[in-house]
Amino acid sequence: MELDKHYLHAEVEQKWYAYWQSKGYFDSQPDHREPYTIVIPPPNVTGVLHMGHMLNNTIQDVLIRKARMEGKNACWVPGTDHASIATEAKVVKMLAEQGIQKKDLSREDFLKHAWDWTHKYGGIILDQLKKLGASCDWKRTRFTMEEDLSTAVTQVFVSMYRDGLIYRGTKMVNWDPKGLTTLSDEEVIYKENNAQLYYITYPFTAQTKQAVTGLSDGLCIATTRPETLMGDVAICVHPEDERYKALIGQTVIVPIVNRVVPIIADDYIDQSFGTGCLKVTPAHDENDYRIGEKYRLEAIDVLTDEGKIHERAGAFVGLDRFACRKQIVKDLEEQGLLQKTESIKNTIGHSERTDAVIEKKISTQWFVNMQLFMEKHPEVLDHVMDDQIAFHPSKFKNTYKHWLTNIKDWNISRQLWWGHRIPAWYDDFGHMVVASTEAEALMQFQSLNPQIQAKDIRQDEDVLDTWFSSWLWPISVFDGFKDSADFKYYYPTNDLVTGPDIIFFWVARMVMAGYAFTGQKPFSNVYFTGLVRDKQRRKMSKSLGNSPEPLELIAQFGADGTRMGLLLSAPAGNDILYDESQLEQGRNFCNKIWNAYRLLASLPVKEDAEIDAKVLSADALANQWFEMKFQTAVNAIHNEFKAFRLSDALMSIYKLIWDDFCSNYLEMIKPTYGDAIAASTIQQAKLNFESLLKLLHPFMPFITEELYHALHEGHPAQAIIVSSYPKEKAEVFSLNDLPLGIVTEIRNIRNSKGLSPKQTLDIIVNTPNVANYELWEGIVRKLANLNQIQYNQAKPTHCITVLNGTDECFVPFESQIDQAAEQKKIAEEIAYLQGFLKSVEAKLSNEKFVANAKPDVIEKERQKKADAEEKIKRLQGQ
Repeated sequence: MELDKHYLHAEVEQKWYAYWQSKGYFDSQPDHREPYTIVIPPPNVTGVLHMGHMLNNTIQDVLIRKARMEGKNACWVPGTDHASIATEAKVVKMLAEQGIQKKDLSREDFLKHAWDWTHKYGGIILDQLKKLGASCDWKRTRFTMEEDLSTAVTQVFVSMYRDGLIYRGTKMVNWDPKGLTTLSDEEVIYKENNAQLYYITYPFTAQTKQAVTGLSDGLCIATTRPETLMGDVAICVHPEDERYKALIGQTVIVPIVNRVVPIIADDYIDQSFGTGCLKVTPAHDENDYRIGEKYRLEAIDVLTDEGKIHERAGAFVGLDRFACRKQIVKDLEEQGLLQKTESIKNTIGHSERTDAVIEKKISTQWFVNMQLFMEKHPEVLDHVMDDQIAFHPSKFKNTYKHWLTNIKDWNISRQLWWGHRIPAWYDDFGHMVVASTEAEALMQFQSLNPQIQAKDIRQDEDVLDTWFSSWLWPISVFDGFKDSADFKYYYPTNDLVTGPDIIFFWVARMVMAGYAFTGQKPFSNVYFTGLVRDKQRRKMSKSLGNSPEPLELIAQFGADGTRMGLLLSAPAGNDILYDESQLEQGRNFCNKIWNAYRLLASLPVKEDAEIDAKVLSADALANQWFEMKFQTAVNAIHNEFKAFRLSDALMSIYKLIWDDFCSNYLEMIKPTYGDAIAASTIQQAKLNFESLLKLLHPFMPFITEELYHALHEGHPAQAIIVSSYPKEKAEVFSLNDLPLGIVTEIRNIRNSKGLSPKQTLDIIVNTPNVANYELWEGIVRKLANLNQIQYNQAKPTHCITVLNGTDECFVPFESQIDQAAEQKKIAEEIAYLQGFLKSVEAKLSNEKFVANAKPDVIEKERQKKADAEEKIKRLQGQ
């Protein structure tokens, strides 16, 4: 089938994606086959495609396409996350642009706007994934706020509350002044910050001056947060600090507000930090809060929810917290109470969603008792550490273990309207019940007070943390809480592909949910991608202007070229340094494959009887050789898939196609100009090309489908997407192809000497295995354009000497040889081989290696040693 001269990827991609969908190839229903299941990490409903999504979903698509070709019932479930904080912020911004403030709307009216926004924009990212080639079962698309999934969230909350795993309590929490909600510890990102340490004088009271002689005017306190000074309720020193022992129990005056506070002692204090004195502000610091609870100190919250100074502060009311810092420093300086400032570096918590600086706040919230959870489900940690759930790469097991062994209670309530509303109800008498519905809640209240009515109870205003629904994702997408047929067939899922940045947010919690609510693990493997960074190792960011538009990349390089470029540079768990040249490499590879097909399709063909017997013999040898190279590569690729080394698998395929098939095999069988190729040879060549397309399809689906159809004149028995993936074989046909090394050496000589490929050369090979070289002689002469090959002859006076394995080869060269350059080249090769030999000898002298390695591995190392020694000997002779 004839194709265009150029590969027009846009037409091909649109055509085949529509074809695949129309044929239902992405769809999955339970049947007799082995299931292979992946659930997509649900992107935010607010999201648009970025480089991280492209990488993550390309990897998932590779895995799902390979499983589909292996005959498994491949099911890739797509969907989106309602993203409480991000979506509410988008809706609030949209309303503000229309002149509407959230505070002027009822909850119901706001949620109507939120749903309208979601229905309008929520599917954008999923449509964009189709451009990438994602073969999800789109009929199974789920949304974390849809009715069934919301019911599952409520069901889990109620069950956990009744089991004592969820409680409501007052604690110090993280507050996002921009998002106007609390956050869990995992949603706080700590960043290094250039800060100022302010040394402030707290004057002694008259009583203190009378009680303790020889005092200065006041006690010097060092702080980075003078704006919380109005909430100070004590000064704390270390009980063993000789500088302040006499002052314990005395009092000082808090500047600005003139509040008299006690000097207390606690061994928490670091005597070496600042002046060794701590201003205690229980409402604004976690450690201060603990001290406040211990000594029953008042907590004065001086900030509003928006991060402005509250009336409770008694000064600077209404001023932004950072503006207040500047003003209070200025006022203290004017009053002579600022002794000095010192530049330091510290870490400041920022909201993972809004990037606002977090405030610590005492608040009544809902929590999951994580310590109790882990006591009930130790398998959450154990089954990761023993690889029942395998992490790729395994280094993330330590990160996972550290978090679980130092776990804190999970704050799950958020002060938002968009999300799953907490299923708790209150009456006017201080009673609270937790129930799945308002009707159930009313029944519980009426058991306490038969007179109570629906109008007398109110539901909790807060919603649940988005991750409280996401942790149920592998269960809820299959309606697992209904014990559905889908759930019984598809769960546990097989592989999860995600980023290490959400190992706590999502991965660990899904493992928890899996064991707690199904008694099973949620997946068997977790493949951690790296972060996509630019060449300066900066994280991709629109604000930095270093994040390319994914759809523009697909338009420029094609989906297949883009997929390949990303994957070749993406070993599991390692960050990807994005370079556009990698995508160009992917596009060039598409062109290489395209042209390989066009060559095969263009060759004139004759029946075998009309072809010279020597040519048929050489073609047969070429086919045997390619069969060996192909099956060796297939076995390696399967092993790379098993180890989740997808970039290595793709590189193996790339080399097999570019080097072995295009650069060698096609050149072996291509007839000389004006001649024809044997019918049996072209038939086998097309079968070989078909096998390569199948091997490549999971990585580059569009061009492989196009060429596969072209091979079959547009009407294959089945599409490549559902064809059979090449299988591993225990036994691989072996052929000694050492003579082909001459081709590489001759090509290197031509490149280094600037010789035309058309200029014929001669070669002398000194080898004990002449028969093998004679077997390959026709192919070697053809590929290297050699006039003649002689064996075991004397070294000519003027020649270039190379080694093919350990066989010496002489290429007669009439023009002057630069002896110094040749000697330098030989010396460099000897130095390299000596270094290589040293590493092999070190391995063989390692008793642990020799004791644990398989005999064939040790034998290979010994052979490497012998070959290196022989090569060094010959090179030294040269």
